[in-house]
Amino acid sequence: MIQTNFDLKSVNTFGISAKAKFFATFSSVQELADLLASYPQEERLILGGGSNLLLTKDFNGLVLKNEMKGFQVTFEDENEVLVQAGAGEVWHEFVMQCIDQNFSGLENLSLIPGSVGASPMQNIGAYGVEIKDCFESLQAYHIASGEIHSFDKAACAFGYRESVFKNVLKGQYIICAVTFRLKKNATVNTSYGAISSELEKRGVSDPTIRDVSQAVIAIRQSKLPDPKVIGNAGSFFKNPIVHQSVYAAIQKNFPDAPYYPTDENHGKLAAGWLIEQAGWKGKTFDTYGVHKLQALVLVNYGGSTGNQIYDLSSQIIADIQLKFGVTLEREVNIL
Repeated sequence: MIQTNFDLKSVNTFGISAKAKFFATFSSVQELADLLASYPQEERLILGGGSNLLLTKDFNGLVLKNEMKGFQVTFEDENEVLVQAGAGEVWHEFVMQCIDQNFSGLENLSLIPGSVGASPMQNIGAYGVEIKDCFESLQAYHIASGEIHSFDKAACAFGYRESVFKNVLKGQYIICAVTFRLKKNATVNTSYGAISSELEKRGVSDPTIRDVSQAVIAIRQSKLPDPKVIGNAGSFFKNPIVHQSVYAAIQKNFPDAPYYPTDENHGKLAAGWLIEQAGWKGKTFDTYGVHKLQALVLVNYGGSTGNQIYDLSSQIIADIQLKFGVTLEREVNIL
């Protein structure tokens, strides 16, 4: 059913109020095709969990919320399994289903907000794991032709919080299902320091994938606000990748600055650390601000506009450039 003048507040985790000219949900390829055919001239916005979006204005077009469901094992042998999930599945619930069946590979990505379909678009990652590490393929609806096309890992062109769907093919496809290659014989990844510390605190010396998941959930809950309580979109900024000379200049004044080499000449800085050092962590402006426990997270305490949060992010970007000579990039999609 098409709704008109629909308030998008309930379908974005920032809790920003903005109106859509038309709004509908779809749970099958046929429903999607019918909706697109009914409004061929309207600008389109496809929503999953609405967890990586900042609305700064009303949307004068058709907003479609992907609710395509499904969990299916399409192949397995004694070592591996291929699991296909509908793009409209809630990401965390899908991860929990995999853990329930002792399929390993995604446990470090527990409690990330959003949908399965959004995961390859962003190449989501956390605690030493990215989607590309377990990704097998995806099926996507080609808007121009109405055909379903398959993409393997190479075709997705994954990068840091990047994929072909965020640049070259942006707006041309709607992801319908994603298949992951997971292990039946668990190989846990506890290389990220916080996980090891949390497991040690829990007295776990030989962790299962569920132990790792529970540790990740505890870490995330201790640092990140629940979007059901405080509006947010998780990490607002990407961790910047810089030349080692930039890091060397920062290190002169900040010997303990975090830096993670990505190749011989470049490495990743911690955006949250930069923002915290610049004094933004915990700053509140009326009904919005920077979260008190995680400087990467901008928050809506209730009633703020997308433009207020966007302007705050611009101030932070300018300040980090001034203080450190580093340009932060927004991870969240701005509309």
